[in-house]
Amino acid sequence: MNQDVLDLARLQFALTAGGHFLFVALTLGLVTVVAALQTRATISGKPQDARMVRFWGQLYVINYAVGIVTGLVMEFQFGMAWSGLTHEAGNILGASLAVETIVAFFVESTFLGLWIFGWHRLNRWAHLAAIWIVALTAYLSAYWILVSNGFLNHPVGYSSENGELVLDDPVAVLTNPSALLAFGHVLAGALLTAGFFMAGVSAYHLFRRSPEWEFFGRSLRIGVFLSAPALMAAAVFGGIQFATLTTFQPMKSAVFSGKAAEIARLQAELSARFGPGDYVPSEAWTRGGGLVMLISFALMMYLCFAGVILACFKKVVFRFRFWHVVLMAAVPLPYLAMISGWVFRESGRQPWVVYGLLKTEDAVSDLSVGTMRLSLAVFATVFALLVLLNAWLLARHARRGPVESGLGHDERPEHDGPEPGPEHDGPEPRPEHDDPGPAAADGRGSEGPPSSDPSDALPAPRY
Repeated sequence: MNQDVLDLARLQFALTAGGHFLFVALTLGLVTVVAALQTRATISGKPQDARMVRFWGQLYVINYAVGIVTGLVMEFQFGMAWSGLTHEAGNILGASLAVETIVAFFVESTFLGLWIFGWHRLNRWAHLAAIWIVALTAYLSAYWILVSNGFLNHPVGYSSENGELVLDDPVAVLTNPSALLAFGHVLAGALLTAGFFMAGVSAYHLFRRSPEWEFFGRSLRIGVFLSAPALMAAAVFGGIQFATLTTFQPMKSAVFSGKAAEIARLQAELSARFGPGDYVPSEAWTRGGGLVMLISFALMMYLCFAGVILACFKKVVFRFRFWHVVLMAAVPLPYLAMISGWVFRESGRQPWVVYGLLKTEDAVSDLSVGTMRLSLAVFATVFALLVLLNAWLLARHARRGPVESGLGHDERPEHDGPEPGPEHDGPEPRPEHDDPGPAAADGRGSEGPPSSDPSDALPAPRY
């Protein structure tokens, strides 16, 4: 195998898989948030709750739509650049990937369409059921992908016939610890990504003194209070995975820990078992990915703990502009942690594509260097454009705020007028402090001129 072809194929897969996962992380997290928000809105019947569903639901739909395209594009490289993998392990991987395709592109997409176009057409409980089915099928889709990935990292439930891997024990494959632990870790990370995203978008509007101060104050607190438990859950699943490395992939554990003597011993054992070769993964990628993941986790931990405390004070939520800036700047942290985690997981099992069974160099298609360079250029360009398009669309809609158009807008003739905003949800909540007197009616207190802060002129909401 030409080493340049191998390196280019690995780089192409890393860029496309990592690029696709940027969409998956936010999609899995946001759909859960939207489903929970709609449950509350369906029960309460309050217009403010419905507006939150539509705003965050619109952002979810944008991210989902562009993410589907990246998933379709990524599939092509399996048959083109990794024919050895599909030939050797296709009998096992093909089943889980096929089920994932059915779940994602038929069930999930069908019910998402019902949810998008079913506003004011479906019964409110049927409409709520649609978004929960979308959320559950999104989880199933992630699970089936991780079943395939779990087999690559810790192959179980197989037998070998004529040089090909054959599914022997489906239950063992479906309950593979490598897949189940990764599934819990990914779901927790997705909720963490959604929490930081909600808090960052809300902080942007509060920093700019948006008139939708109540809407984004509630959204910010939801994002903050979601992030903390999600971070803890991700840490638990990640810690268990670290503990299993010494059993499943001892070489990865030794490289990350920097144990030179252990690395030399494992290298000798693997050479005796599988023949001469270099069985030590790249220390830079393995240790680098793991360290970046842990550093990102530490930063998010401090932000989450401090955020939970700060979010308990309403004045801080609306007026602490430095905290708003920090929340906006922290939006990329979950993405950085999850991508670096995948780098650690995948690069650390090298030189194996199926650990202990199939080497990466044997899984690559027999292609020329020029073909792989052209393929890499095309894939990288397409993914870069899709990532930029998604970022632009998300930023554009997020800046507009909860406008009364787009997702869920009632276009029936008798409902042409604007829907009631937060000021029509009922009596405005009164502040917890004593009545300041008539001087507060125009934003003036007894100590100074009118304030430009909308939260000064409006009573602080109760949550």
